[in-house]
Amino acid sequence: MTDRQHARPVADPTGRRGALRAIALGIGGVLTCQPAWSHDLPAVRRLTLHNTHTMESLSVDYASASGYHAEALVAINRLLRDHRNGEVHAMDPALLDLLHAAAVHADREPEFEVISGYRSPATNAMLHEHSHGVAAHSLHIEGRAIDVRLAGCDIARLRDVGLALGRGGVGYYRASGFVHLDTGRPRTWAG
Repeated sequence: MTDRQHARPVADPTGRRGALRAIALGIGGVLTCQPAWSHDLPAVRRLTLHNTHTMESLSVDYASASGYHAEALVAINRLLRDHRNGEVHAMDPALLDLLHAAAVHADREPEFEVISGYRSPATNAMLHEHSHGVAAHSLHIEGRAIDVRLAGCDIARLRDVGLALGRGGVGYYRASGFVHLDTGRPRTWAG
């Protein structure tokens, strides 16, 4: 998918063809899942992501009133892959909605520099062994966590927005210059 390309929405993700396609794309049943708080999100949701390790960028409409866009999710999963070994994993669409909501609440365009998206179990174990700041059972392994900077937004402000949203974990890494956001239980820490 090229920059600024619009992916087609999945018309019938609950039908047999939609289910088979979703399985083939590696995203299972996530096409119809909407977070409980999604009612306050705009119908069309776009994210711009810049991977700081691979230098790849993507700007894509990942959801609309008809649901999440399968092709966009596949492209996002690829961009947020484990940059150490190339392993791709399905990211939680609610995490994408959390990013979008954070940008809206910070009054910024939803443009993020990504420090870490998905981490394979092997990568996470290696990082955990060398750093006390990496959880042994990190939500990065499940595609439910991301470490980011929001363009034009101080990281302390992004942390505050994440906390105000109350929709998952918020880690503040001032010295490293990023904020961790996840779709786990609400909690906070500083690294």
